[in-house]
Amino acid sequence: MLTQYKTIAGYGEDYIVIERSRFIGYAQRVTTEEEATAFIAMIKKKHWDATHNCSAFVIGENDQIQRSSDDGEPSGTAGKPILECIKKNGVKDTVVVVTRYFGGIKLGAGGLVRAYTAGTVTALKAAKIVVHTLHQTISVSVDYTWWGKVENELRLGEHRVSGTDFTDKVTAHVLIPEGEQDEFVARMVDLTNGQAQIVLGEKEYVEVPVDAVGDVEEE
Repeated sequence: MLTQYKTIAGYGEDYIVIERSRFIGYAQRVTTEEEATAFIAMIKKKHWDATHNCSAFVIGENDQIQRSSDDGEPSGTAGKPILECIKKNGVKDTVVVVTRYFGGIKLGAGGLVRAYTAGTVTALKAAKIVVHTLHQTISVSVDYTWWGKVENELRLGEHRVSGTDFTDKVTAHVLIPEGEQDEFVARMVDLTNGQAQIVLGEKEYVEVPVDAVGDVEEE
C-alpha cells in the first residue's frame, strides 16, 4: 500500500470561456475503468449537442490504467493534455471530461492544448484535490485510573481518535500515521507504566485537503 497518494474529494464541475468557446470541466473520483467510461458516457449524453466532449482518466495505485480521447479535436490537442494535467498533479483514481461549445474562433493546436489543460485544472479545483495518508488503527485499553493521563496525551498530541469504548476498561481506537506506530506505542507504555493493553488493528487511509500539503500545480 502507498504511504500517501492524491485523488479528488468527489464530483466537481466548473467552466471557463476562451476566445468565445465555452469549456466545461467535469471531474469525478472513480476506482474502475467501468466507472470512468460510465461517467464519460453520462456527460456526453448530457451535452449531446456540444462540439466536443474530450476526456481522460487515471486509475490504480501505480496509474496502471490510463486512457484519453480527443473526441474529434485534432489528434493530441485535447485528450492527451487532459491526461498529462491529471498526471502532473499526481491525482489518482480520477476521470475528467472537458466539454467544448465552439464560439466561432479557431484556437490552433497550441491554443487547444492550453484550453483543455485549463479546463482540466478548473475541474480538479472544483472537485477539490485531497491527500490520502496511510494510518494504522491502534487500540489502547487502560483501567479508568489511567484514562485521564491517556486522554490528555491524545488531546495534546492531536491524535485522531476514531472511537472510544467504556466497559470494564476504557479502550481508545487511535489512527496513527504509517511509520509512527513504534513511537506512539512506546509513549503509551511509558505513560501507563506498562499497564496499557495495546493491539495493532487494520490500516486505512485518512483524507486530508491538499492545501495542507501543497498547492495544485497548473500547466
